[in-house]
Amino acid sequence: MKYYMVDTFTDEVFGGNPAGVCILDRKISPEIMQRIAKEHNLPETAFVLKEENQYSLRWFTPKFEIDLCGHATLASAFILMNYFYKDMQKVTFSTQSGIIEVVRDDNKYEMSLPIRKPKKIDITEEMRTLLRVTPEEAASSRDLIVLLSSEEEVVNYIPNYDDLSKLSDWLGIVITAKGKKADFVSRYFCPELKDEDPVTGSSHCSLVPYWSERLGCTKLYAQQLSERKGELYCNLEDDCVKVAGAARLYMVGEINV
Repeated sequence: MKYYMVDTFTDEVFGGNPAGVCILDRKISPEIMQRIAKEHNLPETAFVLKEENQYSLRWFTPKFEIDLCGHATLASAFILMNYFYKDMQKVTFSTQSGIIEVVRDDNKYEMSLPIRKPKKIDITEEMRTLLRVTPEEAASSRDLIVLLSSEEEVVNYIPNYDDLSKLSDWLGIVITAKGKKADFVSRYFCPELKDEDPVTGSSHCSLVPYWSERLGCTKLYAQQLSERKGELYCNLEDDCVKVAGAARLYMVGEINV
């Protein structure tokens, strides 16, 4: 199968979040998909298969399949629109999280992702101890969202993954704050993988409605402040969160299995 590696939410190689994209010409088993994802050891590997007028899309971390991944969706659309169908302006993916459309807008690719509005929760003493920080506020969706006082606090935060893994009610831990140049900034930690995800499209399904309510606007510019950094252009609509970003090809190859 053809294999591509794409850096997403950036226009620079070695920036943003890397994703592997496997373009299939036939169905393969989830077990093989998982072994390929483990072999590549990227944050996500996407598997794309054409089915009539849309494409099936699945996402795998090195350890497990995930129900929604923004940056690997962006990468998949980027590959289809630039290396398979150069006149394509919109692609529809069938996924575990429903239908996701991606529209090309010049050098950006805008995804329509599901809204996952977080609910505010009480900050417990255990949370303070395990996070090793005192949040201003906390909210819960798929991920635990932790509001910090400043962008500097987000940048300087040092995770302890053994402690974060005890916050087991959530897939990931998101720390966020109002930005200096961006409307808001964030970082995303994966306790199960003991790693930081460089730029996380799916976390913005919750961050965008969260910050939209706090700031009183629906159009938001976000930065994820990992070492690789990334930019996300977001818009909250009635039925979806639109998240757009750029992408850059890093590698093309073939997989033999």
